[in-house]
Amino acid sequence: MDNYPISGKSLEKFYHVNGDLLVQQYKKHLSDYSSWKPRSHADKWLLFPGNLGPRLSIDESSLSRGELYTIVTNKDGHGGKGTLVAIIEGVKAVEVSRILRKLPRQARHRVLEITLDMSSTMHAIARECFPNAEQVIDRFHVQKLARDALQELRIEHRWEAINEETNEMENARLEGRKYRARKFRNGETRKEILFRSRLLLFKDPAAWNVKQRKRASVLFELYPDIQKAFALVQRLRRIYSSCKSVAGARLKLALWYNQVNEAGFHSFNSVAASVFAHSTRILNFFNNRSTNASAEAFNAKLKDFRAQFRGVLDIKFFLFRVAKIFA
Repeated sequence: MDNYPISGKSLEKFYHVNGDLLVQQYKKHLSDYSSWKPRSHADKWLLFPGNLGPRLSIDESSLSRGELYTIVTNKDGHGGKGTLVAIIEGVKAVEVSRILRKLPRQARHRVLEITLDMSSTMHAIARECFPNAEQVIDRFHVQKLARDALQELRIEHRWEAINEETNEMENARLEGRKYRARKFRNGETRKEILFRSRLLLFKDPAAWNVKQRKRASVLFELYPDIQKAFALVQRLRRIYSSCKSVAGARLKLALWYNQVNEAGFHSFNSVAASVFAHSTRILNFFNNRSTNASAEAFNAKLKDFRAQFRGVLDIKFFLFRVAKIFA
């Protein structure tokens, strides 16, 4: 019973019982929630020292009403029992570190690797609480920065196309003629091409379908800067997929950094600056190719769990059930 995420609505639907009443019975009588020792501080912090392992992930997630919690998970738990190491209210480095230091010092110092995003807060927490752990910035966060910069460029051109079309429509109206937007060889207008190119710019060209290849061809003819920016994104992706060592990745990342500077894109300059600032932790990926995917998957499980209950009304009871399943 403790390991099953009871949902009142689900029980009513499938078992034709008063689900809300059964949930209350579970909470008050069937489970050991009333005698659960961490109950007094469960909404502030939960620690599970026995789940500490050599490879951890740290991330943040929203559990209720947008309030953020810092979550530390053990990769060797594989998303099941033994995964949850800590869940702490807030993301302030000083406050989260103060709670994490309640974990046994020797166990914390045996942590060898911790994956995280590019947040300076997560970096400070990991450095303070797991001083011997090699910090690894997740590859997907780095690639997302580059993809976001590319999409920012596409959006800028899209607004230009929208404004241009609006002006042309107004001119046609004033001149008493019917407006017809120019269509290119793939049958789409400039505005449509820019709008519909969003997904193809996220993909590898090898994954494009026929329509996307035609659209990309027109897009790159109209906007060579988007083609150049797309090439930068693909080069960064290939660094992660092809490099097998830190030395090789360092060299290719330096070349990529120079190419960004030569391209002269403002948004990509910001990406390059972030990559340069976090280069050591980014390059640590190439030691074991560890990612923060396990933390993202765990967050997705929490969100799915939360959705089953139409949100979280009692955060302590919610975390009690989370602990039963994942800790």
